[in-house]
Amino acid sequence: MDLNSDLGEGFGIWKLGDDDALLGIITSANVACGFHAGDPSTMRKVCEEAAKNGVKIGAQVSYRDLAGFGRRFIDADPVELADEVLYQIGALDACARAAGTEVVYVKPHGALYNATVHHEKQAEAVVNGAKAFKDLPILGLPGSQLLKKAVAAGLRPVQEAFADRGYTPQGTLVPRSEPNALLTNTAQIVERATRLRDGEIVAVDGTIIKTQAESLCVHGDTPGAVEHARAVRDALGAVRSFV
Repeated sequence: MDLNSDLGEGFGIWKLGDDDALLGIITSANVACGFHAGDPSTMRKVCEEAAKNGVKIGAQVSYRDLAGFGRRFIDADPVELADEVLYQIGALDACARAAGTEVVYVKPHGALYNATVHHEKQAEAVVNGAKAFKDLPILGLPGSQLLKKAVAAGLRPVQEAFADRGYTPQGTLVPRSEPNALLTNTAQIVERATRLRDGEIVAVDGTIIKTQAESLCVHGDTPGAVEHARAVRDALGAVRSFV
């Protein structure tokens, strides 16, 4: 299984997470592209370290929402949203190429990720923006409009699961504003990861959700992220990028 994490989420003098440590553990890095977090220097540094560690680089595209860290829904015009997705991928790819590598997949961030589960126009906009750049794989929630639109556009859909987020019985993520949205106990996170080998996730009410995730995310800004990611990797044994 692939192990991914959200990186490059600092901005200017503000830092978030231990990117260097995580890049020694994960196999794919979802790098902020400047819209919810990240700046040119941060993006380039993460790409350089990812290249040194053999970690694949993905563009973590977002709404234009630095103040809200991309966690606020924006009723964006689909054409403008597609163009902003294209812009973000291109900016990160320039940094990646300067480091001798390239962007090889796309994953929406925060509110955009959640919106594209059900919002057909925004899901299509993300896919259109990605496809305008290149036929890149798209990471998303199983059963989401995003992955359905990716298939329709001839892009590879990559089903993702979260080791450190709570799930509703419907298979969606518990909103961060609600209780049980975030798992911070390493043992619980490892149990989630290992249970995925049997194709199962346990929702907050105990419901068993069947899934066939190819990639598992441990958020870089979750308290104890490095410890969680290392424990998950040790528990899973062999991990490799889906690309």
